[in-house]
Amino acid sequence: MTPPPVEESLVRFENVSRFYGEVLGVNRVTLAIPPGITSLVGPNGSGKTTLMNLMTGLIRPTRGSVRILGVTPEDPEKLFALVGYSTQFDAFPKGLSGFQFIYSFLRLFGWPREKCERLSWRAIGRVRLNDAAHRKIAGYSKGMRQRIKLAQAIAHDPRVLVLDEPLNGLDPLVRAETIALFRELAAEGRHVIVSSHVLHEVDLISDQVILLSNGYVVAEGKIQGLRSEICDHPMQILIRCNRPAALAARVFELDSIVEARLHADGGGLLVKTRDAGRFYRLLNHIALDGIDIESVAPADDNVNSVYEYLIGGEEPGK
Repeated sequence: MTPPPVEESLVRFENVSRFYGEVLGVNRVTLAIPPGITSLVGPNGSGKTTLMNLMTGLIRPTRGSVRILGVTPEDPEKLFALVGYSTQFDAFPKGLSGFQFIYSFLRLFGWPREKCERLSWRAIGRVRLNDAAHRKIAGYSKGMRQRIKLAQAIAHDPRVLVLDEPLNGLDPLVRAETIALFRELAAEGRHVIVSSHVLHEVDLISDQVILLSNGYVVAEGKIQGLRSEICDHPMQILIRCNRPAALAARVFELDSIVEARLHADGGGLLVKTRDAGRFYRLLNHIALDGIDIESVAPADDNVNSVYEYLIGGEEPGK
């Protein structure tokens, strides 16, 4: 089987800018996104949703061009069939059940009723909502509403999935199942483009990451590569334990420790270290000396910290 031309296997932005009057949405974005799971990462206002709306044809660029596997937003019928979109906002027609929501969407393609029913049940099954399919969406929990939106996005078998904060509101079990579904979809050769502001989620699911700040792309690539850019910056770790003061005395003996201070609630210690890997290893030995360690977790493992490390709080392009 002959592989498709490169242009038809990429989500491509060429020098794209989008302004809302005098307000910047995104500026001078050039990207070539391959198949797999790609995370758009950034705080509110960074440009994630603008990029997603550009991919789905909901808005047009002020300048530059967008091509989704070779298709432009100027061909909306082809784009509609090619892209599945799940927004972060809940906006469901009143009175519909989960099944009716998916089925009525698929009927827009003009397909026979039997096909729409079959595809509806397949999508609902993939997000594990069969038991709730005939319940009204108005009675769904936040997590169930997230899953029914995802089911609609995948129901017509699109090659590109654009998912805006799809893991919000999911309990740990459903979150793990949803991440597994993302991996299945990516393994089928699709583009799964996910927005997030939580870096540890990005670590779990992404093949590559695009960091956005104030409408600019500030970094892109494999998550390991982005982490290597911040390896020299101290990392803050929260250790929950029964004797935080004793732990503080011990960690100050380590040459990689920049700072150690008691947590405000008195139940833990905040440590800054330049070598997190070495610190974790030494912590195992400290735990054997009578200090009961309950949990250890990065305290600043989020995208805002990465921004500070990469751009020093300044807007890119200035």
